[in-house]
Amino acid sequence: MNTTATVIKKEFTTLPEARLGIIPLQSMALIGSKVDQYVVDWRRERVESGEMPPDNDYSRDTFIIESTTPRFGSGEAKGTIRQSIRGEDVYILVDVCNYSIHYKLNSYENVMSPDDHFQDLKRIIAAIGGKAHRINVIMPYLYEGRRITRDSRESLDCANALQELVDLGVENIITFDAHDPRVQNAIPLSGFESMSPSYQFIKNILRYEKGLKLDNDHMMCVTPDVGGMARAIYVANVLGINMGMFYKRRDYTTLIDGDNPVVAHEFLGSEVEGKDIIIIDDMISSGEKVIETAKLLKSKKANRIFICATFGILTGGVSKFDAAYEEGIFNRLITTNLVYQPGELLSRPYYTSCDMSKYLALIIDTLNHNGSLSSLLDPVDRIHKVVAKYEAGEPI
Repeated sequence: MNTTATVIKKEFTTLPEARLGIIPLQSMALIGSKVDQYVVDWRRERVESGEMPPDNDYSRDTFIIESTTPRFGSGEAKGTIRQSIRGEDVYILVDVCNYSIHYKLNSYENVMSPDDHFQDLKRIIAAIGGKAHRINVIMPYLYEGRRITRDSRESLDCANALQELVDLGVENIITFDAHDPRVQNAIPLSGFESMSPSYQFIKNILRYEKGLKLDNDHMMCVTPDVGGMARAIYVANVLGINMGMFYKRRDYTTLIDGDNPVVAHEFLGSEVEGKDIIIIDDMISSGEKVIETAKLLKSKKANRIFICATFGILTGGVSKFDAAYEEGIFNRLITTNLVYQPGELLSRPYYTSCDMSKYLALIIDTLNHNGSLSSLLDPVDRIHKVVAKYEAGEPI
């Protein structure tokens, strides 16, 4: 386990108010075990170094609380917790996009949908039965987060889901790159944080790509649409490079399949010719948008193109990316392991996975100590350090 000094030496002046408990649901069992091991190692190190006093509640062999959500043949289910959680500070991890989990529904094999995962989350919260000191939910991909505004007669499922969790007793909700963080207005008196993997994206680009020059003349950050502008502006400002944006010009006099057709993709930004480009977005669904963006940049004679997205859902599989990579449309695809990653994606030579388990562990460890998340929400110092290492030729 690689536990860097910057993480181990994080200073906490007092013991946590409550004993820590981590409940990774089946959808996040793998990353949950890695998160647990990080926290175990850090706390053991603090006790051995004398930073924290010996305490069986503070340093343990594992912080994972065993739980199950078994299903009946009818498709119904129940949440079960196999040990006491009375007075514990509980952190529940759930990936609502994990489609690799199946269950029997009568004689049919059913794939777990986001709705199924969300119901299992509520079952575990109900099984806690109000006995925990505090309940925190870490849901990297925000359930129903793609639809947070209402057009005419439509449901607002994300807002309803957040309110439902709060009504069940959840105190803090941690997510990543919420499509629109303003959805937290649905629960204004509860904790809601939308984190970003910007540091991990930059670190992995610098780790695997050589000869990059991080200045306005040689690099640019581009967002495929208006919705990702804040992410692109942040990365561009931290790296000291220019930012560009595409927007879709539509024909609002015509309606095809319920939508107005795109007439052209217009680019706002400085010259891209000869520059390395970071395309950054919150998620890749079918992949058509980011591939089209990369093609348009290549037509403008861009140099290397790195596609970064927090969530690689890839609903259409990897074949589109295979073809685009073979055509030289992009050089590297980077997403996180915050959602399920199929084996075919992990095996691709152009793909890099950002392991977020250490970051999740740091969030949990900090919140359990009632520490501030400010340095985690804005990783500008860490980005500058890794850039300095890269420019000095040091390993990252």
